[in-house]
Amino acid sequence: MWLLSTDRGELHWFPSLEKARLEGYAILSHVWDENEQTFQETQALSKTCSRFFLNPLWFSSPKVREACKLAQRCGYKWLWDDTCCIDKTSSSDLSEAINSMFSYYAHAEVCYAYLKDVSSSFRLDLDESALRNSAWFKRGWTLQELIAPQLVIFLSVDWHVICTKASHATLFERITRVPRSVLRMEEDVRNMSIACRMSWAAVRETTRPEDEAYCLMGIFDIHMPTLYGEGRNAFRRLQEEIMKRSIDTTLFAWGFVVHDFGRCDTSNGRANQESGLFALSPREFLISGKIAFARDALRLLHDTFAQSDPVSQLHP
Repeated sequence: MWLLSTDRGELHWFPSLEKARLEGYAILSHVWDENEQTFQETQALSKTCSRFFLNPLWFSSPKVREACKLAQRCGYKWLWDDTCCIDKTSSSDLSEAINSMFSYYAHAEVCYAYLKDVSSSFRLDLDESALRNSAWFKRGWTLQELIAPQLVIFLSVDWHVICTKASHATLFERITRVPRSVLRMEEDVRNMSIACRMSWAAVRETTRPEDEAYCLMGIFDIHMPTLYGEGRNAFRRLQEEIMKRSIDTTLFAWGFVVHDFGRCDTSNGRANQESGLFALSPREFLISGKIAFARDALRLLHDTFAQSDPVSQLHP
C-alpha cells in the first residue's frame, strides 16, 4: 500500500494495511478531473526535487497539495489518494488496490470528501440543493467511500468544512437512500439485503462499464480479478460471486414491483432470457431498495421441515 507523506507529498511503501493502520492515515475521496496527478508523475517529481533539495509538495497538483496540507494540520503524517497512490500501469497493483479499496477507506482515521462543485459561499442551513446536485453523489466509486469510513468530513471547493457524515446522516439518507443507521455505523452494511445494497448504486455512474461491478465489490465483501475490457460481464461475475457466498435470494429481486398478496409486475419490459437470473446493471435494482431478506423466517422454515421429516432427522 502506497501512502503520501503529508509534509512532502512523497510516496512511501507500506507492506500491509496493518502497518499503515499502526501509523494512522487520512484518505481523500473526490471526483476525478481530466488531469489528475498520477503515480508516475509523483515519483518523477520526487526524484527531480531531490536533486535540487526542494520539497515536491510545492510542485504537486493543487488537489494533492491542499489535501496533504489539511491532513498535516489535523495531525496526520500520511494520506492515501487513489489518483497517485495506485500504479495503474501495473494490472496486478491495480487489481489489488481495487479489491482492497473498501478496506483502505474503512481503516482510515478520517476521510475527506472533496466536493469541487460546492462553492465556499454555500450554506447548508439555507440551501441543500448545491449539495444534492454535487457530482460526488452521482459517481459509482464514491458510494463505498461514503459507507466504509467511520468519519467522513465534507469539504467545499476551497477546502472549508461543510459537515460530517454522522452529523447530517438524515440528509445523506435522503440524497443517497443509504439508511442513516448504516451511515452512523449503528448497523452493519452486511445486514442489509443484497437488493437494497444494489439499489443504492442504481442511479450512479462510472466512466467504464466494468466499474459498475468493481466499485461494489467491497460493499458485498467480494474479491475477484479485475479484467478491464470485459464490459458488463463484470457485473454478471459479481452476481455469480455473490450467489456463491450468500443465501440471500433478493439478488434476483430486480426489474419488478412486488404488490400486496404476492403479485408481481415486470417494470422494465425486458425479456428475462437476456441474462437469465442476473440483472444487466445495478439500474435494474432501482425499485428494490425496500426488499428485505427474512433470514429468521428461512431458518424457521428449515427447522419446521427438519422436525417433520424423519429422513432429515436421521441425517442432520
